[in-house]
Amino acid sequence: MKLSSKDLLGMKELSAEEIRYILYQAEIMKQLLMQNAKKTPHLQGKTVVTLFYENSTRTRMSFELASKYMSANAANMTASGSSVQKGESLIDTARTLDVMGTDVIVIRHQMSGAPHLIAQHTNAAVVNAGDGMNEHPTQALLDLLTMKEKKGKIEDLKVAIIGDVAHSRVARSNIYALNKLGAEVVLGAPATLMPRDISELGVKAYENVETAIKDADVVMCLRLQKERQQSGLLPSMREYSKFFGLNSERLKLAKEDALIMHPGPVNRGIELCTEVMDLDRAVIDEQVTNGVAVRMAVLNILAKRS
Repeated sequence: MKLSSKDLLGMKELSAEEIRYILYQAEIMKQLLMQNAKKTPHLQGKTVVTLFYENSTRTRMSFELASKYMSANAANMTASGSSVQKGESLIDTARTLDVMGTDVIVIRHQMSGAPHLIAQHTNAAVVNAGDGMNEHPTQALLDLLTMKEKKGKIEDLKVAIIGDVAHSRVARSNIYALNKLGAEVVLGAPATLMPRDISELGVKAYENVETAIKDADVVMCLRLQKERQQSGLLPSMREYSKFFGLNSERLKLAKEDALIMHPGPVNRGIELCTEVMDLDRAVIDEQVTNGVAVRMAVLNILAKRS
């Protein structure tokens, strides 16, 4: 099987069958990743460039490691160290990388739609590593892989996503994917942090986390994206933690074996209290590991199209 597109731009564009195919490939890559010799010839002779216009630790590093584990030629590029500082446009930067023989361009950009734009102007496969407040497809895929590993399925799970939903590309990608795979998605957030188009997303939404969390199989907390927020959306971090943070008492409302997830980085004591983060069913570290496996699978699938 192959993806219908040369690019991975968002979960909205993928079919349920394509999502399952990527997850199946990621499971294979996870087995390779767990071996002592983390070096395979899958992408020998291929070139992967990461082009990040925003800061990142987990996403950028996992794409770089995924490339190197599969023997690709990997290069990293930041806006601050490129001709962007001289006024070069995004399209011209992408074209430059394309004509250098790049097979896959992995881009993170503060503008929603940036990966879609360069995908139209390059022969290289383009992977969306996060665009504005739109989508973050590989994060959703690693979340799905983690749920599947821990719960044995995704269909019929109740997944509560709580926190800064309005500014979260992670939430949007997860909503698209979970809906396609038959899960029930429930949101919990203050009214000021709930998307305006929530009625179009096919989910239940509540302005208190208790209702959202009740009987959930998975509780996914979101980072407060202070860099994207306007002033006045929250009274204070302390009040947010008091009314919307996940603590031990609130967690009792979920199922006894409910997974605790977070895309990271975590603001300890705000979105999650330390005692909840330290529980065995908090799978935040497993999400990071699965991020490498998922990105190995995505790069392998896309690079072999060319």
